[in-house]
Amino acid sequence: MSLSLRPERLKRYKEIAGVLYKYGRSDLVSRAGLEDALAGDDMPLPEGAPDPEDLPKDLERLGPAFIKLGQVLSTRADLLPPPYLQALSRLQDKVEPFPFADVEQVVEQELGVRLSKAFSAFDERPLAAASLGQVHRAALRDGRVVAVKVQRPDVRERVTADLQAMEDIAGLLDTHTAAGRQFAFVEMVHEFRRTLWQELDYRREAHNLVRIGDNLARFPRIVVPRPIDDYTATRVLTMDFIQGRKITALSPIVRLDLDGEALASELFRAYLHQIVIDGFFHADPHPGNVFLTDDGRLALLDLGMVGRLSPGRQDQLLKMLLAVF
Repeated sequence: MSLSLRPERLKRYKEIAGVLYKYGRSDLVSRAGLEDALAGDDMPLPEGAPDPEDLPKDLERLGPAFIKLGQVLSTRADLLPPPYLQALSRLQDKVEPFPFADVEQVVEQELGVRLSKAFSAFDERPLAAASLGQVHRAALRDGRVVAVKVQRPDVRERVTADLQAMEDIAGLLDTHTAAGRQFAFVEMVHEFRRTLWQELDYRREAHNLVRIGDNLARFPRIVVPRPIDDYTATRVLTMDFIQGRKITALSPIVRLDLDGEALASELFRAYLHQIVIDGFFHADPHPGNVFLTDDGRLALLDLGMVGRLSPGRQDQLLKMLLAVF
């Protein structure tokens, strides 16, 4: 696989290579086995390791696809050292938001009605902002409080270009580095592309909310918001507003009042049920997507990324679990 010579693509390669070069002396690169990707460079590597807090900033500058990559990596303790995991956790829900004027434009284009006609109230400040979109609190005309997820403008075009650049670089790494031959980065990019494209269609996420919500109805301590069909489109998802806090933001005093063991057991059983029984599961349960509600339940949010298992694979997993037990 060769690199494109188009000027815009060459500029992107340079920006991505610059980030890799910046972390050339860090355990981030050594843990990934990518030292040989920098071998032979005439320029000396930077002295000392950069501040881990620089990494989420660098990924934000690279754009939505790289922010999403940072979100995925923020939960991979098997790949990254703890300081980088902690720094990347900010990307789960605290990315730089986009202007409310763009929010209004996207909502009106997707729903085909003025924002003021569709909603009786719409908070300009987002509750959370992530790689592909941000969430606002709003109220329908009947007063029902809802959460409205709005996709970033032009995010599809940026993601398409960035994924192609990722694939080109992954191809070089697969061909010329030991890490590439071991991990097959091109296949990873292909899987990353597939999941990202699914996440960019909010109608698909609405379907996931309904399906997983129905599947988990037997678990009283687990709640999944329901979508509002008439207020949902490809780039806008309107759903139940769930009042709560991210589980990692709970104070020690709040934790004392929780029946943490019961909640953890319920969540564990709910995931076993999704995987072993349903073969359809929430595939992105990072702390930014799991809330403790005001009534003491656990809410599963952001179901754009889901996993599916064939009956054969489910049978294999069940046999493995039985063997472990």
